[in-house]
Amino acid sequence: MLEGMRTNSDQRPLLAVDAQHLVKRYKNKTAVDGISLQIAVGETFGILGTNGAGKTTTVEMIAGLRKPSEGTVRIQGLDPFTDRAKVRQILGVQLQQAYLHGSLTVRELVDLYRSFYPNPRDAAEALAMMELTDQAKTKFDDLSGGQMQRLSIALALIGQPRVVILDELTTGLDPRARRRIWGTLESLAGQTVILVSHAMDEVERLCDRVALIDAGRIVAQGTPGQLMEKAGTTTLEDAFVTITGKELTDQEEDD
Repeated sequence: MLEGMRTNSDQRPLLAVDAQHLVKRYKNKTAVDGISLQIAVGETFGILGTNGAGKTTTVEMIAGLRKPSEGTVRIQGLDPFTDRAKVRQILGVQLQQAYLHGSLTVRELVDLYRSFYPNPRDAAEALAMMELTDQAKTKFDDLSGGQMQRLSIALALIGQPRVVILDELTTGLDPRARRRIWGTLESLAGQTVILVSHAMDEVERLCDRVALIDAGRIVAQGTPGQLMEKAGTTTLEDAFVTITGKELTDQEEDD
């Protein structure tokens, strides 16, 4: 049994996400090559890797946004492809780039997304949580990059999902906004979070366990402390470099 996982009375892990042997091929390229992840209910799970390692492709397959070439995914027992409508009620997703209707205001987008869920978060609360109250009447196209990022996070959390995927959560945000969002995530009691990030301080603070991905495969997995102990280092960044032989700033093709 994986350390730190909550269990039921039979001592079996209570899984929010169970991904088995995920593979994604594009013609002659294999972007993801046999990744398996078991993520417990209430766990914050980090995914680290250089650009092109397969991180975004992996979480898009978990979310049901990209069909695996091989493998299976279950989100709280549901298949994100065949049980799509049910999964949408329990899953929130924030990806690196938001594609939202540019002529709608922030409040209109929040209200639209609230309409998708049976028990959504209060609109005013969602705006305040991401410090967007003053931008409520601003059109999406008129927001700054950081404001767009914060709105995307608010929309991912608006349905109070049981599982939320956050891809490069605080990229482009100032230190104050990053700390505010970290505090918000730490307050999500009982929700499962999958966090894709390059920010080591973010991962060390927020994540219960971390998977290091390189060339479409998991090369190490464990708590941040376990990974540092395995690598014989005192920081997670140094552990990543030691285990993968790569810097997180190494640039390859996009995931």
